[in-house]
Amino acid sequence: MKTETKPWDAPASAVSLEEVAAKLRERNIEAVVVAGAAEAREAVMSRLPAGAEVHAGKSKTLLDIGVTPLIAADGAYTYLRNIYLKMDRATQMREIRKLIAAPDFMLGSVSAVTQDGILVAASATASQLGAYASGGGKLILVVGSQKVVPDLDAALKRIREYILPWEDAQVRAVVPTGSFVGKILLIEREWVAGRIVVILVKEPVGI
Repeated sequence: MKTETKPWDAPASAVSLEEVAAKLRERNIEAVVVAGAAEAREAVMSRLPAGAEVHAGKSKTLLDIGVTPLIAADGAYTYLRNIYLKMDRATQMREIRKLIAAPDFMLGSVSAVTQDGILVAASATASQLGAYASGGGKLILVVGSQKVVPDLDAALKRIREYILPWEDAQVRAVVPTGSFVGKILLIEREWVAGRIVVILVKEPVGI
């Protein structure tokens, strides 16, 4: 008999989320479980010193919890997106690449997290993945409970069957080429204690 899996947008149980948090801690990754968007936002912002250098990819999760406008506000932080979007890509691409490769604080999310604590991030450009892997001084990831999957096979299916069609539609609304899965990063364990914190949100946030 085939085992049924939950829909890709369905939240994981509170018990399952606590189990994932425990597995993340075993992998030298700090894990915090919060109830909803407001608590997730507070958990992120409380970890950012005033004026800190912060980078973040275009994240629906960060938008959903209300972090993006706070870090983008003039004068609040050194928000790298505000800086590099004013730079000339034709003549300053080298400077842009170096600027976003190693921010003091990197914020974002992942495509899935397995029940045993492996974080899976997929991207077309992979512009954020270097900072996720090692470039960012501190990495803060906000992960809605709907992203919990049984294993890596399910994580890849979630990316292909659910996230990519959504992302492709967003991109096609702007440019005709659409999107694709360019690179996938697996974070199985962190070397530096305290470098990565994962904020697990009981309610679904992000995609």
